[in-house]
Amino acid sequence: MNGWLALSPLALFLCIYLISSVVAADFYKVPIAAAFLLASAYALLITRAGSTEKKIAIFSEGAGNGNVLMMIWIFVLAGAFAGTAKDMGAIDASVNFALSILPGKFIYAGLFLASCFISMAIGTSVGTVVALVPMASGIAAEAGMDVAFVTAIVTGGAFFGDNLSFISDTTIAATRTQGCTMSDKFRVNIGIVAPAALIVTVIYVFYGLSENIAVQAGEIDGVKLIPYLLVIGLAIAGINVVTVLLVGIVANAVIGFSYGAFSWVEWLASIGDGIGSMGELIIVTMLAGGMLEVIRHNGGLDFIISGLTRRISGKRGAEFSIAALVSMANLCTANNTIAIITTGRIAKDISEKYGLDPRKTASILDTFSCLVQGLIPYGAQLLMASGLSGVSGISIMGFMYYPFLMGLCAILSILFRYPRRFS
Repeated sequence: MNGWLALSPLALFLCIYLISSVVAADFYKVPIAAAFLLASAYALLITRAGSTEKKIAIFSEGAGNGNVLMMIWIFVLAGAFAGTAKDMGAIDASVNFALSILPGKFIYAGLFLASCFISMAIGTSVGTVVALVPMASGIAAEAGMDVAFVTAIVTGGAFFGDNLSFISDTTIAATRTQGCTMSDKFRVNIGIVAPAALIVTVIYVFYGLSENIAVQAGEIDGVKLIPYLLVIGLAIAGINVVTVLLVGIVANAVIGFSYGAFSWVEWLASIGDGIGSMGELIIVTMLAGGMLEVIRHNGGLDFIISGLTRRISGKRGAEFSIAALVSMANLCTANNTIAIITTGRIAKDISEKYGLDPRKTASILDTFSCLVQGLIPYGAQLLMASGLSGVSGISIMGFMYYPFLMGLCAILSILFRYPRRFS
């Protein structure tokens, strides 16, 4: 089959989603699963594989791929952990703990570090924005500070955990598609983005020297932080992520029952709600896996890899091609997890062709997708931050220092081959 025709389902998906979102003036009004379904049906229609049953078998082989199913299992467990942690009170405890240690003269740096900590703990940038932006923008308005600037501090810091957390869906997608462990990807990724976080913290310290704002924190209950600390500690130690999340769910249950945060039935409901929150992501993962397998069967993946790598002469070019691929997908979908899932298979093939370290490839996918997601005004994070703070997403974008510097550090890591051990 002609290479462009083989790739056309992917182009159709992007057109359906992008054009429909532009017409609706809302990138989150169009269900991404619906766009994938139509594109998948078209992919089956143009496939020359004999009977309909044979075509569906090819699609099902991709949708039921071992990596896809393992990713789904992790999404299910991550949703259950997040749901039970929220209802047990762990998110409120994390916010109060972070606020309690904010020094007045270093209010900006403190808010940034609080956002980094909370996003790392709960694994979601949107959740961090929802938890911190109302408080941060309220402090800014009361103290006469620039609300857009303070909102950008929290929103930018939220991408630290989105990029690094062991329960972040972007981390799960990046590591599963590239076949590496989360702990190994973390070691590579932290080496790339730590300089950015450090530089941004110093910038905020400098900006905050003229401020001295008192921040009121609620009651702190350290016990409710235990599940987050357990998950982070066990994951860093290299324990299998499924085991880590199961331990976290059990810890949430023990603490929640002890505090009377929920009954047995309410705990089950928390698990169900958490899993339900991952529902669309699970469906999209299966549809994307099936559609990409059909594209591979028709020769589309070989065609795009050949086109992307035609002028590549080394590993730098291969890594930049992967960065460009996931960045373009993120611009079109406004969803960094979907961008990784959509391009992960192609990135793995490029990685294998040029002998790239899968841990570095996973970090590139995650970092560049978070970079783009943090700089598009129609992304969920900026839309949410804008709505909660009452300022425009465009005005927030100009102060998003961390995503900018994170992207710069990622580019430098490709150019100068660091971390050296993984390059």
